[in-house]
Amino acid sequence: MGEGIELKTEVAHSARVYDYILGGKDHFPADREAAANIVAYWPNLPASMRANRRFMARMAHHLAHDLGVRQFLDIGTGLPTAPNLHEVAQAVAPDARIVYVDNDPIVLVHARALLTSSPEGRTTYLDADFLDPDAILGSPQLDQTLDLDRPVALSLIAIVHFIPDDAEVRRIIDRLMAPLAPGSVLALSTCTADSAPAEVKAGVAAYNANGIPLVARDKPRVEAFFDGLELLDPGVVLVNHWFPDAESAAVDDAHVHMYGAIARKPA
Repeated sequence: MGEGIELKTEVAHSARVYDYILGGKDHFPADREAAANIVAYWPNLPASMRANRRFMARMAHHLAHDLGVRQFLDIGTGLPTAPNLHEVAQAVAPDARIVYVDNDPIVLVHARALLTSSPEGRTTYLDADFLDPDAILGSPQLDQTLDLDRPVALSLIAIVHFIPDDAEVRRIIDRLMAPLAPGSVLALSTCTADSAPAEVKAGVAAYNANGIPLVARDKPRVEAFFDGLELLDPGVVLVNHWFPDAESAAVDDAHVHMYGAIARKPA
């Protein structure tokens, strides 16, 4: 895997910038330069990213442990960062099945790290674009891994803020949720400036200036992504307030610039 893949290392990429800021190893000079430029304007971005990562882990545990979800469709997976979603879900339910989706070539190179499933469960990786939901839904990887007659958790963690058009986000979410069984869940987190308006505004401008489109949304705009679904407690909240553990509860709200929530598809 990875042979002949063009990484475009001279251009900053959101997944590699994220990896660098979180202390990973899979980045190039253009990513490091962009990250330095962005963090200069957005000093609490690393803390917010870590809070979002912890939200993902708590969300996966909650879905598997409390809601009994055994199937996950995780789009915008990003580079492997422990714990990965399948590790959390399969620690609760070893038979859990996960389809990871991303279209970043460097994620494809490292996809083997996402495929370390428990013997009872299964993980697979699909190289596809979030903007093309039909390609995701029609893929053999999804068909061979998930049973759409049973509930699936659609996980969209830190991805929709790279799509500025709310209508386009809703179109994609609606298309992805349409074939999923009643009881399926949408789990989503996305950037907001509500908790630190000046800092996030400056940081979003820095992202855009470095060639990475990013938008921060207020709470009503995020809540609208869940229209037609049953928003589950505690609703749309800063990710450090979503069933917080001690570490998350100790984080200053002004340092967390992500909303998160889950919602269930009604019968």
